Amino acid sequence: MEIIEHLHHIETRIRQACITAGRDPGSVRLLLATKTVTPENIKIALQAGQSLIGENKVQEIKEKYEALLSTPHEKHFIGHLQTNKIKDILKYGVSCVQSVDRSDLAEKLHQRLLQEQRTMDVLIQVNTSQEESKFGVAPGEAIELVKQVAKLDTLRIKGLMTIGLFSTDTVAVRNCFRLLKKIQQDIIVLQLPNVEMKELSMGMSNDLETAIAEGATIVRVGTAIFGKRQYPDSYYWNESKPVI
Repeated sequence: MEIIEHLHHIETRIRQACITAGRDPGSVRLLLATKTVTPENIKIALQAGQSLIGENKVQEIKEKYEALLSTPHEKHFIGHLQTNKIKDILKYGVSCVQSVDRSDLAEKLHQRLLQEQRTMDVLIQVNTSQEESKFGVAPGEAIELVKQVAKLDTLRIKGLMTIGLFSTDTVAVRNCFRLLKKIQQDIIVLQLPNVEMKELSMGMSNDLETAIAEGATIVRVGTAIFGKRQYPDSYYWNESKPVI
């Protein structure tokens, strides 16, 4: 089974990267990036011992929900979240939104959670590559956003997320991850109430070793496990801002 073989290969890469970095291999979680992946193929990975999946589009979460219901797993939302989709995020079993990047999204998520008397884990998404085409709060504004979100007691801040640079320039990619780590450390020093900084979600199929070396606790891998997709990553990530 190709998916199983690919999965073992990624697990070996993660383990080796941790050993090289002097880290405990258990300190890094693999998130299966399941955009466009069928429920049948997702189940193969889950039944092989994986437990965490991440979806980019709310529509896909809805379409796969019933098929995956009987297979235990944890689901994160890792794409750009529009405020009118918040109710669906909560309805279809998402336990963490990794892409909180603006105060109005946090406020509307908070209001909905208040109505439902629930809380939710969130990560603050930072645009460490500082590209116009990417979502995420600007690095210089990240701490202020964390302070604002921390006031909303239904949202439990668990750390930071970045997509980083899509590049073969390892130094440039490493600088993105290093910047996220620095922001994390700056926030830890502040000892803000309602803020944990234990998670750094960064690194994907092509750069997970670099991310782990710089402190990643969650790496998001899709293509290297499930195979190439029909369209480029930018299509599924919905990371290109619309022209207004």
